[in-house]
Amino acid sequence: MTGSDAQHRNGHAPSTGRLLIACLAALALYASGFVARPPWGPAAVGYDLVLYNAVFLLGALVCRRTAAHRPRERMVWLALTVALAAGAVSTIVYGVGLVPAFGDVPAWLLLLLWLPSYPAMAVALVGLIRSRVRTTHPSMWLDALIGALGAVAFAVTLLPSMPSGNGDGALAVARLYPVADTLLLAAITAMGAVIGVRRDWPLALLVGGLLCTLVGDALYLSYVARGELTVDGPLNLTWLAGAALTAVAAHVAGRTGRTAPADADPVARIGWRVVLVPFACNAISLAVLVTAWGGSSLGIAGWAAVGCLLATLARTAMSFQEIRGLHEIREQARTDELTGLPNRRALLERARAALAAADARRPVALLLLDLDGFKEVNDSLGHSAGDDLLRLVGPRLWPELSAGELLARLGGDEFAVLLPATGLDAGISRAEELRARVLEPFVVRGVRLHVGVSIGVATAPVPAASVTELLRCADVAMYAAKTAREGVRSYVPDPHSGTGDRLRTMEDLRTALDEGQLLVHLQPQVALAGGAVVGVEALVRWQHPERGLLSPAALLPAAEQAGLMRPLTDTVLGLALSAAARWWPERAVPVSVNLSAASVTDLGLPATVTALLRVHGLPPEALTLELVEDTLMADPDRGRTVLGELRRLGIRTSIDDYGTGYSSLAYLRYLPADELKLDRSLTRDVGRDGRATAIVRHTVALAHDLGLSLVAEGVEDDETAAVLAELGCDVAQGYAIARPMPVDDLLTWLAAPRPGDAVVPAPRPSLEPRRPARR
Repeated sequence: MTGSDAQHRNGHAPSTGRLLIACLAALALYASGFVARPPWGPAAVGYDLVLYNAVFLLGALVCRRTAAHRPRERMVWLALTVALAAGAVSTIVYGVGLVPAFGDVPAWLLLLLWLPSYPAMAVALVGLIRSRVRTTHPSMWLDALIGALGAVAFAVTLLPSMPSGNGDGALAVARLYPVADTLLLAAITAMGAVIGVRRDWPLALLVGGLLCTLVGDALYLSYVARGELTVDGPLNLTWLAGAALTAVAAHVAGRTGRTAPADADPVARIGWRVVLVPFACNAISLAVLVTAWGGSSLGIAGWAAVGCLLATLARTAMSFQEIRGLHEIREQARTDELTGLPNRRALLERARAALAAADARRPVALLLLDLDGFKEVNDSLGHSAGDDLLRLVGPRLWPELSAGELLARLGGDEFAVLLPATGLDAGISRAEELRARVLEPFVVRGVRLHVGVSIGVATAPVPAASVTELLRCADVAMYAAKTAREGVRSYVPDPHSGTGDRLRTMEDLRTALDEGQLLVHLQPQVALAGGAVVGVEALVRWQHPERGLLSPAALLPAAEQAGLMRPLTDTVLGLALSAAARWWPERAVPVSVNLSAASVTDLGLPATVTALLRVHGLPPEALTLELVEDTLMADPDRGRTVLGELRRLGIRTSIDDYGTGYSSLAYLRYLPADELKLDRSLTRDVGRDGRATAIVRHTVALAHDLGLSLVAEGVEDDETAAVLAELGCDVAQGYAIARPMPVDDLLTWLAAPRPGDAVVPAPRPSLEPRRPARR
C-alpha cells in the first residue's frame, strides 16, 4: 500500500464518509417532511432553513475535503465547494434577510443571489475536462459540438413553453437558470462525446446532479409562468438531490485512484464507448426534428438538432480521413524506412499466417540473409554509401520472388525471405539462386562493390513449430554458413551445438580481447627449391575457458559481426611479432599475418604496424601482411594507398587465397604486392586435373612476369609438392611440411634436424594428368 493509499484509507475516506452520511441524513429528514411537515414556528424554521441548507453545506465540506486529497482535480472540487456553499448562503440570505425586509424581493436581487453558483460549476466543468483530456484532436472538437448541440436540443425540448409577451421580472430571472443549466449540460455532454462512455462514477454522479438541478429549474420556471411563486415541496427536493449527488461524487472521487485521461490519438478513439454519446445525440436530434415537422418554425431545439446533424456529417467525412491515415500509419509501422521493404513486424505477421496454414506436406521455408563485408563498406565509403547499398538489395532480389513470397529487412544488413508452401530442398535451391544474384557487383556512387552473403534456411512446422523458433533456426543456420564460409546452410537440429549462440560468442570475444585469451599458432613455409624455411604464417586461436581451443572458423564471423576485426587484427599482429622476436635475428624467418578488409582500408594501419615493429625490436622485413583479394573490392583506391605506404616502409605484402575471389588482372597490374598465395582449391588437384595444372602453370608465369613470388597453400603430400616445384612455384605451405603449432613447438621444430633439409622429392618426368592406380 502506497502512502497516498494509506492517506485515503486512514484519513480522507472516514472523514468524507461521515460528512456524506450526515448530508444524506439531512436529505432524508427533509424528505420525510412531506409526510409530517412541522407546523409553523421554530420547528418549521429549522426544517426549512437548517435541514435544507445542511445538505448544501455538508456537501460543500465533502467537496472541500476531496480537493485537499486530489491535487490534480483540486480546481474541480474547490469550484463545486463554492457552488454548493453559494447556494446555501443565498437561501439563508433570502429567507432570513430579504423576505422580511422587502416582502416581494426584486427580480434583479434574485438574480444576484443564485446565479453566481453557475460560474463556479462552469469552472468545475473546465477542471474536469482538463483532468481527463490532456491533448486534443480536430475530430474531438466536432464530437464535442455534436454532444453540445444534442444536449441543447434535448434540454430545450424539456423546458415548458411560455408566452413571449410576459414581461414579469421574476419570469425573466427564472428563465436564466434553465438556460445556464442547459449550457452546463451541453458542455458535459460534449466532454462525454470526446472521452466516450466509461466507468467514471464521479463524472456520472456529477451529470446526475446537474440533471436534477436542471429539472428543478425547469419546474421553478413553470411555476413562475403560472404565477405560483412557492418553492416548497418536491421542487426543493430536486435541488437537494443535485447537491447530494455532487457530495457522493466527491466522496467516490476521494476513494478511487486518478481517472485515466482520454487518448487524443484517433487510433485509440475507436469503439462503441466513444460512438455512443454522439449516436444518442443524433437520435435525439432526429426525434426533435420529427416532432417539429410541419410547424411554423423550428425554434431553438430544432435549430440545435439541425446543427447536430450537420456536425455529424462533417465528423463522418473526417472519420474517413482518419481511417485513411490509420491505414497509412499501419503501413508505415510494417515498412522499413530505409529500403521500403516490409520490416520485421510485417514478416512476423505474414509468417504467423503462413505457419497457421502449413503442415508436413505444405511446409514453410524461411531464408535469413546476412551480407558479408558490409561493415567494410561503411568503414571505407561511409554509412551513406552503406545505406545506398542496402537500398539496392531489394530491387536486385524482387524479380526472383514469386507471388505470395515476402522479402523483408530485419535490420542492419540482415534480410529475410518467406517462402510459403516450400520444402527444405526447394528452399536451399532458392537460397542458392538469391545468393548468386547478391554476388553480382553493385554500383554505389560510381564504385563497383562486391559483397558476399550468408544464408540460413529453416522450415516449419518441422523442425520449427512457431515463428519464433523458425527465426531462431534460420539464424543458427545462417551463422553456421558464415562460420564455415559455405554461403548457404540449412538448419540441422543439434542439441550439443553452440553455433546458434552468437550473441554470447561475441560478448565472450570482447572478454577474450581484454583478458588475453587469444594466441597464435604458426605454420612453416618452405622453399620448394632446397627446402629452407622462408617464413611462417600466424593463425589465430582462441583458448576459450569453457569451449576449449577454437579455430578461426568459430572466431572470425563473431568478430566481424561484433565490429571487432580491427582490434582483433591489432592483437594478432602483436602476438605474431612477439613470437617472431623470439627467433629473430638468429633465424631471419618473417612472419605472415592476415589482414581484414577493415584493416586494409585503415589509413592508420602503417603507423600501427611501425609502432608494433619498434616495440618488438624487429625490422620491416620481419613481417608480411596477407590480404584476401576480395577485401580490396570495397575501396580499391584506398586499399592501394595503404598497401603502397606499407611497401614504402619495407613491409612485404601478399595476396592470399588467390583464385577463389573476384580475381581481376587489373588489380594485379596496379596492386602493390610482393607475392601471390594460390588457394588450396587449385593446388589440391594439380597433376591430377589438366585444367587445374594449366591454371597453376600460367599463374606461376604471370606472377613471375609481374615480379611476384608464388606460394602454394594446401600442400598435403610430397607428390603434390613435386608437381608444384616443377611448375615453378616458389614456396609451399601445408600439412606435407608441418601443421600449425604453438610458438614453443615451432622453435623446437626449427631447431630439429630434418633429413636432407628438404621435403621435396625428385620431380616427375612428365606433367600429364595422373590416373588412379588399378586395384
